Amino acid sequence: MATETSRPAGELPPAVFDPARLAAVADTGLLDTAPEGTFDDLAQLALAITGAQKAFFTVADGRRSFWKTASGMDPAAGRENDIRDSPCHILIGTGRELIAEDAAHDPRIRDLGAVGSLGIGAWAGYPVFSPDGHVLGGFCVVDRNARPFTPVQSQALRTLARSVSSEIALRHALRQARARGEASAALARTLQDSLLPPRLPKAPGMDVAAVHLPADATGAAGVDVVGDFYDLFHTRGLDWCAVMGDVSGKGIEAAKVTALARYTVRTEATQHSDPATVLHRLHEAMVDQQISDRFLTAALAVFRPDSEGLAGRYASAGHLPALIRRADGRVEELHAAGRLLSPLLPASRDQHAVTSFRLEPGDALLLYTDGVTEARDRDKGPFFGDERLAASLAATRGATASETLDRLWREVAEHAGGHAVDDTALLLVRVPPLT
Repeated sequence: MATETSRPAGELPPAVFDPARLAAVADTGLLDTAPEGTFDDLAQLALAITGAQKAFFTVADGRRSFWKTASGMDPAAGRENDIRDSPCHILIGTGRELIAEDAAHDPRIRDLGAVGSLGIGAWAGYPVFSPDGHVLGGFCVVDRNARPFTPVQSQALRTLARSVSSEIALRHALRQARARGEASAALARTLQDSLLPPRLPKAPGMDVAAVHLPADATGAAGVDVVGDFYDLFHTRGLDWCAVMGDVSGKGIEAAKVTALARYTVRTEATQHSDPATVLHRLHEAMVDQQISDRFLTAALAVFRPDSEGLAGRYASAGHLPALIRRADGRVEELHAAGRLLSPLLPASRDQHAVTSFRLEPGDALLLYTDGVTEARDRDKGPFFGDERLAASLAATRGATASETLDRLWREVAEHAGGHAVDDTALLLVRVPPLT
């Protein structure tokens, strides 16, 4: 029996016609719709990163691969091709990425009509998923010549494909929310489920933990507060990136900015090791796309573990200073001057300073949002405040990353009487002590 990647040309995998998948495709509402800046910008990023000539985001039903985005294509060529001719059906059949460095001689795709009609010398494609896991289509780049794709380029394309899936999931959640009249609660869930990493990666030589709680997560329903986000991910080589951000306001517009910020930082950090450059590129994306007038603050650290701890560089866009807890319990503020990011302000390359830092065994770096320092009870008593946070952090000397955040959150919650007026996020990177 032929496998999913060795089927004769024209023979489609059964998954293409799966009724549940076809229903998920129809539910996106993307078929036969006009190009959109959100997806076109991701395709342009893919071209800039890889140097390829064409990039596509396709949505495929049972008969055709519809090009929602087709960067580098002549508009007169149309916006779809037969599903039998498109490598997209292989992504649907396997649910896995496919990279063909020499398309004309690759047995998986060499006989497909698109190889000749689109002038495919090399093809790198990644599945795009619905919220419930069905393959809707693909995100791909095409080079006219046979060529390899570097690991960094492949990782960036993988990130961009996930960003397309996240955008679709966000739209799906918002449609459901409007239909039910529960936009506020759905946005909070969407922020946690779609715009935050489901779990932090295992980072070599580091002990990491994070927590995010939406406003009034302990009780009140219908809260419409969205904006805090964090991420921790490997960039390239031995380098890692940690980011914490806070989008102004709440509701749908804030959620759009949160999505843009997360996928832009992930993409740019794989290309630039300077945290100020990553923040500058994010600012440029906000100005160029103009998806909302919301501003955001962000703190970003790029670092590399070594045999004696880790060395890093830190930049801030108007965010609260990061805190470093030393192994002996001392707490230091990590400052880096930088202006908040707004689509209404011009992006300037010199608007963010960079501060170097180092963590030795037992030291920890804390990124957080103002939901922590501005926590207070329903009677509007005193804020938790910067000094109390520093003292609480100092008292966690010797604790693991997860123990540290658990203690901090319990103290914040106790101070506020379980009341959360704003979203709260904390991310801690710790170098384990020597044993």
